[in-house]
Amino acid sequence: MRRTVFNEDHEAFRQTIRAFIEAEVSPHFQEWFDAGMVPREFYYKLADLGVFGINVDEEYGGAGIDSHKFEAIQSEETARAGVNFGGSGVHVLLGLPYIKALATDEQKQRYLPKFVSGEEMWALAMTEPGTGSDLAGMKSTAKLSEDGTHYVLNGAKTFITGGVHADRVIVCARTAPPREDDRRFGISLLAVDTSLEGYSVGRKLDKVGLRTSDTAELAFSDVKVPVEDLLGEENRGFYYLGQNLPSERWGIAYGAYAQAAAAVRFAKEYTQQRTVFGKEVASFQNTKFELAACQAKVDAAQAVADRALEALDEGELTAAEAASAKLFCTEIAAEVIDRCLQLHGGYGFINEYPIARLYTDNRVNRIYGGTNEVMKTIIAKDMGL
Repeated sequence: MRRTVFNEDHEAFRQTIRAFIEAEVSPHFQEWFDAGMVPREFYYKLADLGVFGINVDEEYGGAGIDSHKFEAIQSEETARAGVNFGGSGVHVLLGLPYIKALATDEQKQRYLPKFVSGEEMWALAMTEPGTGSDLAGMKSTAKLSEDGTHYVLNGAKTFITGGVHADRVIVCARTAPPREDDRRFGISLLAVDTSLEGYSVGRKLDKVGLRTSDTAELAFSDVKVPVEDLLGEENRGFYYLGQNLPSERWGIAYGAYAQAAAAVRFAKEYTQQRTVFGKEVASFQNTKFELAACQAKVDAAQAVADRALEALDEGELTAAEAASAKLFCTEIAAEVIDRCLQLHGGYGFINEYPIARLYTDNRVNRIYGGTNEVMKTIIAKDMGL
């Protein structure tokens, strides 16, 4: 479909990312897949490429560009190649918005240069065992010390993407009990240095998909977090989380669309190369119809993802619009990838084929960032239902 979201600068960046993937990612990806994570030094290569600093102000070593379109291109190009950049996505898509919106000038001076250089990789720790999407029910606590110099952090988190390699984690914890009329009150955000005593990384979780993305359990035992690492105002953390959820959900929606587009590409190439009964699989009417139907769905998902991208860049993407984009694109991707795997036959079930990895990687899109059932609730509420 004709697109208007990208200009010549974006397309030049696309070629740079594509060349980088061909040289630095694809030759090693199977090794990373088997290991269950990318090596830590890979993030320095991404930093040298400049991808961590695109949306960071120039005074901190970034490019000073206020746009998510470069992130969108990365999603498209990694999906196209059947690879990913490990847990680095949360560093930019989840970590950076909180720093930009909440950090003081002093904090930005400490955080952002290391963020851009890859010296400090960031992650976001919200989910706890037993809470899931009910963030207001979190049990982790951060009590202010008597002398007011630090918080004492205790608790545990799970499903933390980038948790193994993270050097600093934005931890959501209770600094005050909830109010009777507001369960969300009392949560604060702390930018925790992972080298602090009492901070520990538990299991690296063995996931069905996204195997190169390090996802971990975290534990905090009397971790002394300096008050200088409080992000934003105390007790307003839930509000801040809500402010950033639309961009997170856009990222999931866009990634899902990109995966669906890649699945069609993989299926088309495979069926043109594979022969059955002396004929290319692509020559059979069923194959043509299946691919055509999938392409039409990808076109629709692309339009939704691009519209959400434009709204996000303009600062106008609402919670309901982001929920709608996530719901639509992830459901479409699930259907398209499943149908494209079917066209691969038995080989679609073998991990050396990118369609198999797409199939498992895609499944979590309907779960994280808020389940699709939660998305429906948000949309219904916006409809006045």
